[in-house]
Amino acid sequence: MSLLWLARRGLGLCLALLAASVIIFVLMDLLPGDPAEIMLGTSARPDTLAALRAEMGLDRSAWVRYAEWAGGLLRGDFGKSQTYAVPVAELVGERLVVTLPLALISLCLTLIIALPLGAWAAARRNSTTDTAIVAITQLGVAIPNFWFAMMLVLLFAISWRWLPSGGFPGWDAGPRAALALILPAIALALPQAAILTRVMRSSLLETLSEDYVRTARAKGLTRGEALRRHAFRNALIPVLTILGLQFSFLIAGTVVIENVFSLPGLGRLIFQAINQRDLVVVRSVVMVLIAFIITVNFVVDIAYALVDPRLRGRG
Repeated sequence: MSLLWLARRGLGLCLALLAASVIIFVLMDLLPGDPAEIMLGTSARPDTLAALRAEMGLDRSAWVRYAEWAGGLLRGDFGKSQTYAVPVAELVGERLVVTLPLALISLCLTLIIALPLGAWAAARRNSTTDTAIVAITQLGVAIPNFWFAMMLVLLFAISWRWLPSGGFPGWDAGPRAALALILPAIALALPQAAILTRVMRSSLLETLSEDYVRTARAKGLTRGEALRRHAFRNALIPVLTILGLQFSFLIAGTVVIENVFSLPGLGRLIFQAINQRDLVVVRSVVMVLIAFIITVNFVVDIAYALVDPRLRGRG
């Protein structure tokens, strides 16, 4: 991997982050209504309203406010929440210990479900099993994760009372904390597993048609042996690329799932900040999520280039 190629990718990362910060700030700034008036209410005194506007920086120009916000992001200073009266970085740190494990558990479940199902469908192409798996994954892609979440709560929490329906007791609670994340993780993982199963099946079918696999079959290997020894590893290259992107989607998908299960994560923090018109929190947390997604894509891009040098040539 050349330094020039890596520098180009790094420059693209920086430009993407810059563009994301500008778009987020502009969209937040164009929202109708006065944030200070919404927070204090229409009956607030003019001097109190003016003091809050000055504290929030609303009396300064948009360029000045953007420069201060972007400079604070570079220093790790995300500002101070007007609702919680604490630094936003502290809120992010407290909520990230819920969101990140939830996304990691969902990613593991996605792998456990998708890789065996995709390989099984590819090994039995055009069979009844293959048709059933394709049909199920099509449903998984079409149905949103919040519907899965509600069905899981209805079955496992309300009807059978096996798992908690929501809330998070904190990691100090031990196994109870892990139990609280099982249903949200499944709800997040099922749609992503459906997508990854289809990708795994397609990648394996394409790999099984390669000359080296046919040569292995001609030497006496069964279809299953050729799949396990030769095709599976090469088919994982596009699967790993999609998997890296899916981890970003899992992080972003917590905005809905955390509200369904009342989990104190980043997704619920954004939802609460929007309701309370706390634009400092909304801007900073959304920027953190987007920066995380862009960085994951950057890492996946580099990892894929290490595995497949042809990608660097195309770049």
